[in-house]
Amino acid sequence: MERCLTSKTDNCKTCYKCIRSCPIKAISFENNRASIIHEDCVLCGTCYNVCPSKLKVIRNDINKVKKMLESEKVIVSLAPSFVSYYENSDIDCLSETLKKLGFAEVEETAIGATMVKKAYDEMLEEGRDILISSCCHSVNTLILKHYPECKQYLADVLSPMCAHGLNIKKRYENAKVVFIGPCIAKKDEGDRSEYIDAVLTFEELDQWLNEENIELLTTENKQKQEKSKARLFPTGGGIIRTMECSSKKHDYIVVDGMNEVIACLEDIKEGKIHNCFIEMSACEGSCINGPVVKNRHSSPARNALLVNNYAGSEDFEYSLSDTSDIRTVYDRSAIYHRQPSEEEVEAMLKKMGKEDKEDQLNCGCCGYDSCHDKAVAILKGYANIDMCLPLLMEKSRSLANNIVNNTPNGLIVLDEELNIGLINNTMCKLVGVPSPDTLINQHIASILDPSDFFEVLEGKQIFAKSEYLKEYEKYVVKTISYDRKFKVLVCVFRDITSEEENKHNHQELVKNTISITDSLLEKNMRSVHEIASLLGETTAETKVALEKLKSLVKSDE
Repeated sequence: MERCLTSKTDNCKTCYKCIRSCPIKAISFENNRASIIHEDCVLCGTCYNVCPSKLKVIRNDINKVKKMLESEKVIVSLAPSFVSYYENSDIDCLSETLKKLGFAEVEETAIGATMVKKAYDEMLEEGRDILISSCCHSVNTLILKHYPECKQYLADVLSPMCAHGLNIKKRYENAKVVFIGPCIAKKDEGDRSEYIDAVLTFEELDQWLNEENIELLTTENKQKQEKSKARLFPTGGGIIRTMECSSKKHDYIVVDGMNEVIACLEDIKEGKIHNCFIEMSACEGSCINGPVVKNRHSSPARNALLVNNYAGSEDFEYSLSDTSDIRTVYDRSAIYHRQPSEEEVEAMLKKMGKEDKEDQLNCGCCGYDSCHDKAVAILKGYANIDMCLPLLMEKSRSLANNIVNNTPNGLIVLDEELNIGLINNTMCKLVGVPSPDTLINQHIASILDPSDFFEVLEGKQIFAKSEYLKEYEKYVVKTISYDRKFKVLVCVFRDITSEEENKHNHQELVKNTISITDSLLEKNMRSVHEIASLLGETTAETKVALEKLKSLVKSDE
């Protein structure tokens, strides 16, 4: 079965808002991507509502229901919070609209709520010490997974949804039951129940009606029924308001919102609470402020008034003569996780750079209440060490300072007005300034010609431009880039003075060498000519002498 709630991790922005908001920290981070820890999750929907990138996705069951409608008789169990979500409609309008989609009948889940509240009254008369309402599946799951010590106090009776589903299946042979409401957790409850065949949220219903081009019927005069008291169930304290509350041994209290529920369960576990019926809901203000209602309406008070004005003063009529049919047993095993030892936690704190108490800020930026809790989460594999924002900022500053202060290049960062926001020691040395402090907030014109900087602001690219800074007798190669997002200019100067001087000296050496070579060549050529001239004269005289000798020899013959 596909999960009811999942994360699209690929687009996660690593803002940590989901882990900060999750009341039980059922979020893990791997490769800086948030994922739901399904084994711990209670489907309260907090992460779904707070994720700024809308990456938490509720499973869509529209196609599943459409397939049912092709061959089955399908009856809707409509959550009583519908009257606040569809404030201009009533049960008649919703019934007629839903039948256009193919549903055979539409009934109110409040019928099941009437059975359930009766069972609560009976249980209290049996002498229970503490009785926790079983209507909210997120609360039930929280107890079963994380507070098994409180399981004995959870009312062993079906939720209104399942009780109504059972009632429908008894009255309609072979009928399928689809619950429609404001809750994500009900999808999981429906998956586990033999009485519910599918669950849709109000948002899914909106989507389906829109796809089919069906307008939701509305009315200005809602038809209120006197026998509809259990319509109060989705409001804070609504369960208690429908009960007889005849037990004088018990107090009747309302606890809603996950943080308050967890605090209450902690007190129960420690034995601080006795003799009471506790109406528990994961959502503040109960179901009218469910996870798929919050985005629709922003006023729980307005929603409560809508429900109050639509509820009657008497109970719904139903066919069950007693409540034994809707009793149940919660037998799912709690999930236990090995807790790291304190030695392991201390070692992890040291690795996190939180060895000293003064470093353990417990700021909550990572989503955990304390650095100790964060260390435990890392050891469990739920978090990573880089999730600490103060430590990350400190590391970033240290890294940036090391780069800025130790780079051999000059570095300047300017704002759009060309005022100096950052300058390193190398650049100060290049322009003959003793320290960066003397130049911070000064205009760049105080040390350099601003012409190129203005041109970069206007869109020109300057990359590896060679320049001679006459006033400093320095040769530099400069690159200036403009970061439009953060509205700063980053300027890097590489001092190439020694390179240029070496190049100049080399050129002078070559020039002098060529000059000397030319002079030597000229002298040599003169010498050659002089020698050649002398040789020429000597050769002529020798020839004359030899010719004379030759003539004398011939005459002697």
